[in-house]
Amino acid sequence: MNLQRLFKLTVWLAGLWLAWIVLTPSPQTTQVNGDLAGGQLQLGNHRLQALQPFQLEEALVLGREDYRFDRGAQVSPTDLALGWGPMADLGISRQIEIRQSNRWYYWWADELPIPRREIERHSANMHMIPASAAVAATLDSLQEGARIRLSGQLVRVDGDDGFRWVSSLSREDTGSGACELVWVEELAVLP
Repeated sequence: MNLQRLFKLTVWLAGLWLAWIVLTPSPQTTQVNGDLAGGQLQLGNHRLQALQPFQLEEALVLGREDYRFDRGAQVSPTDLALGWGPMADLGISRQIEIRQSNRWYYWWADELPIPRREIERHSANMHMIPASAAVAATLDSLQEGARIRLSGQLVRVDGDDGFRWVSSLSREDTGSGACELVWVEELAVLP
């Protein structure tokens, strides 16, 4: 293959990729049918089932990771690693390294500033599903270090293609399946 053909192929593939990015609907523009307060709603090709109410009066954004290409991005474009209670204390959270990848939240510290179990019980990776354009805009603006208040519902998501994603209902769990999947009805940045 000569260099000119390779260049044309590269440009053509980049154009296709860009078109896919632009034309793929984001969760904020997906049609919502129903009301989660009634227990269930349709979000595009997904059914959301309310499992239990959820709220955090004050939490610190320890990290954020945006997703566009994984299967979950069709409903949840952003994960927030959040800390509350002792993990909302900047003096403590700054002593802990935070990383997010592939819908997981990782932390480590050379020396634990508080007991390990307190870190586990007062921080989590949460998959956010914005319930409105206003919530989506606030979510898009969040940065590490922001203090937030949020409320909504922990949910189960069932896709028309057999996809299933279920929220944890406990803050005592860790590891696979321990993340919260949150239909975010209200989200505010605190001073």
